[in-house]
Amino acid sequence: MNQHKSLPKINLLTMFRLGLFQMGLGMMSLLTLGVLNRVMIDELNVLPLLAAGAIAMHQFVSPARVWFGQMSDAKPLFGYHRSGYVWLGAALFTTISFGALQVVWQLGSSLQANGWNVITSAWAALLALIFAFYGLALSASSTPFAAMLVDVSDEDNRSQLVAIVWSMLMVGIVVGAIISSKLLDTPEICGAAILTNPVGGKIAHIPQLQATINPVFIIMPAIVFGLSLVATLGVEKKYSRYSSRSTMVHREDQITLNFALRVLTASRQTGLFFTFLLVMTISLFMQDAVMEPYGGEVFGMCISETTKLNVPFGMGTLFGIGFTGFLILPRLGKKNTVKYGCLGATVSLVLITLAGFAANPALLKGSLLFFGLSSGVLTAGATSLMLDLTAAETAGTFIGAWGLAQAMARGLATVFGGAVLNLGKMVFTAPVLAYGTVFILQAIGMLAAIWLLRRVNVKEFQENAREAIALVMEGELDG
Repeated sequence: MNQHKSLPKINLLTMFRLGLFQMGLGMMSLLTLGVLNRVMIDELNVLPLLAAGAIAMHQFVSPARVWFGQMSDAKPLFGYHRSGYVWLGAALFTTISFGALQVVWQLGSSLQANGWNVITSAWAALLALIFAFYGLALSASSTPFAAMLVDVSDEDNRSQLVAIVWSMLMVGIVVGAIISSKLLDTPEICGAAILTNPVGGKIAHIPQLQATINPVFIIMPAIVFGLSLVATLGVEKKYSRYSSRSTMVHREDQITLNFALRVLTASRQTGLFFTFLLVMTISLFMQDAVMEPYGGEVFGMCISETTKLNVPFGMGTLFGIGFTGFLILPRLGKKNTVKYGCLGATVSLVLITLAGFAANPALLKGSLLFFGLSSGVLTAGATSLMLDLTAAETAGTFIGAWGLAQAMARGLATVFGGAVLNLGKMVFTAPVLAYGTVFILQAIGMLAAIWLLRRVNVKEFQENAREAIALVMEGELDG
């Protein structure tokens, strides 16, 4: 215990330094969901469902984080419980991203040469497998990192640390969008310049794309790996309370998918709230895999311009989260904050669709800023409501269960977005109608989430959920 008392408290500068790791993750998500899927759907004409399905694989392997959490507890790597895993995982996922891009070129070349045959399908399957490995490498790095945040903080400063680190994720998306759009801003990969035969249909000149995009997937991952080192070097050694803590400290990464689902459906109210969060998450993130192709196909934007669409959304989300805690939550209360966040998201999704019909890029960017603001309000409101809706002794379990379920829901959202776009393209000849179907379905999902939220009763939850979750946890300990 004395050793624990003598350890220094983590300062604000170190909190922001740790946030650099999360900033790197934001930049990586931009490369996969922002650049790769745009190139696949728009330039290479890969079916949206297959492009989105391959990318979503990195979310679907998230249950493996239980294993990585346990590994980092039990087996130090390079002399550290957490940092070694963070570094090795970061080295792997940054390298794998470049490998994924090379498979995308092979998939595109095979599709141009042979159409959808066995070889093309094999490249698509390999891409999905590589994204599964990418997700595993991401878990191997981000799970021990999340555990390190628990190790280096105390009860009184942990929420501040988590808030700073999470905000840096959005900063990473904005910064990544600006850097990558600068790197991709070349006339050789824009409009008719990219086509091998501008008259005879849209067939992209893959070597030309490779020459510009390959360096981006070397420079950006190298920056991200550098950030992960700067973020973590020396922090664990100086601040970690791991060795002086009980092994019974509940952590989010120790929860299996089966256990998470049992906790989240333990009582009528936990089930209702879980269903609300599931519908809300899927409705919020369905556009993840289709927004950049939308900018390319409907608005005729270059790859560098569609990458920049993440800037208004990211800025809006940051502002939304920032002022919700101070201005909106105290005035409106939690349920109303979430409700207005959902309504704001609904309106902005309708505006995003109208921007397509008007072919107005300024309206699209304004709508994305509003969508970011609404999702920030919604995220902050839903998180504070979730913390209200559980007993203190099971908070870690409940948040962990939701974190895992949310990762799976985001994977589903990406696949659904691609599937609906696929269906839309089969039904409609005008691209704006196909994309509009995705956004309008999201808006309907948001209204359904409001309806579910109205049935959530905080008082009933607090009376019944504690016992229900405790029973699930006892069963887990016995079994």
